[in-house]
Amino acid sequence: MKKELHIFLTCLMFYTRIPCPKTITHHPDYLNKATRYFPFIGWIVGSISFLAFYIFSLFLSTEIAVIFSIVISVLTTGAFHEDGFADVCDGFGGGWTKEKILIIMKDSAIGAYGAIGLVLLFLLKFKLLSESILLFQVYDEMAVFKTFLLFISAHSLSRLAAISIIFTHKYSREDASSKSKPIAKQFTWKEVFGSFFVGLVPLIVFSLFDFRLILAVIPVFITRYFLARYFQKWIDGYTGDCLGATQQVCEIIFYLSILFLWKFI
Repeated sequence: MKKELHIFLTCLMFYTRIPCPKTITHHPDYLNKATRYFPFIGWIVGSISFLAFYIFSLFLSTEIAVIFSIVISVLTTGAFHEDGFADVCDGFGGGWTKEKILIIMKDSAIGAYGAIGLVLLFLLKFKLLSESILLFQVYDEMAVFKTFLLFISAHSLSRLAAISIIFTHKYSREDASSKSKPIAKQFTWKEVFGSFFVGLVPLIVFSLFDFRLILAVIPVFITRYFLARYFQKWIDGYTGDCLGATQQVCEIIFYLSILFLWKFI
């Protein structure tokens, strides 16, 4: 139990800015095993984001509360995944060879593709999340609880889609220049089962209110498939930035899927 707690805290420290005990470090072995808890980080980030939304919605409009929830989410993770998304936009937008793409993604400066991508990403996230919540508020008596499940499901399922890439593809960089390298090492059935179990539970609970909502997992993993295929084509695998980009894109696809299912099916 003590070892598992250490692994979880390693995961928490790596993927968020939440303070952890000073004894917790980026130990490669623990970081590799921490993949099983990555979707659970989605529970935590989603809960914090929802709490921010709920508090601000008591005094402000739904749209403004959604903006604050997104801000709190970014602050909680230190823009970890958004940074990866921007790097992928710059790398794949400006590079035409594997070497060039990897060099651009490693550059800390943000380019035009990354900036434009982030603007569009946040606009989509804001609009889709706002419309989904407004639908719950208008048509559902359990709007608050369903909104909570919406946040948790989006963050956990998108992280499951991202981390599952390491189970099917190889790490692209041949050196150890990335801090995500330890995650790309060996994994066992515990990491695979743990990731899928934790990642799917919130959506399963969400679908108890409406069984159709479970269908949201399909477009999310279709998106994950094509993103992984695209990364494989251009850089022969994936990097930590690719995982971050996958998480962000799949989160958007999840909101879009829920909105579509709620309105048209």
